[in-house]
Amino acid sequence: MSSAPAAAAPAEEGEVKPKKKKPILLILVIVLSLIILIGGSVFGTLFMSGYFEHKSEAAAHDKVDELEKAAEDAHSAAPAGPSKVKKDASETTRFENTYLQIDKEFMTNITGSKKVMVVQIAVMTHYDNRVFDNVKKHEFAVRSAVLDVMRQSTEADIAKPEFRTELAAKIKTVMNAMLMKYEDFGGIEDVFFTSFVMQ
Repeated sequence: MSSAPAAAAPAEEGEVKPKKKKPILLILVIVLSLIILIGGSVFGTLFMSGYFEHKSEAAAHDKVDELEKAAEDAHSAAPAGPSKVKKDASETTRFENTYLQIDKEFMTNITGSKKVMVVQIAVMTHYDNRVFDNVKKHEFAVRSAVLDVMRQSTEADIAKPEFRTELAAKIKTVMNAMLMKYEDFGGIEDVFFTSFVMQ
C-alpha cells in the first residue's frame, strides 16, 4: 500500500511541468506581438512620411526651377511703372517731353564757404503724369536728397565751367534713386535750373 502513494506522487509532478511551460509560451507570444506591432507602427509612419521614397536629384532641381519660374512670373506681373508717351507724328518715334517746376526753391550753404546757393528746379520726363505725382507725393524725401547733393558743393566746384551741368546730373540721379526707393520707378529724364543764384 505504501508503494501506491509513491507511484502517485511522480505522476502529479509530471502534470505540474506542462502548466509551467504554458505561461512562458504566452509571454513569448505577447512580447513577439508587441515587437511586431511597434515595428509595424514605425515602418508605417516612415512609409507615410515618404522616408522610403527615393526621389532623384533631377526631380528636386525641377521643382526648384518650377518655383523660381513661378516667382519670376509673379514679379513680372507686378506693375512696372508708367509707359512713355509718344508724340503724334507719322514719321518720327520721339517721345513727348513733359515738365514740372518744383514750386519751392532749394537753398543751402556751400561747403567751407559763407556763400549760399539758391536754385529753382524743373524736371522733365517722357513718361506720363504718374512720375510727377510721385515727385509731389515724396517731395520731402526728394528735397532732402537734393539738398544733400547741393550741400556737398565747394567753392572749387563752383568755379568749374561745367558745375551746373554736373550738379543737374547728380540731382537727377538722386531724385530717381528716391523715387525708385519709394515707388520702384524713377522716370526723371533731365533736371533744369530755372533760377540759379549764388550769394
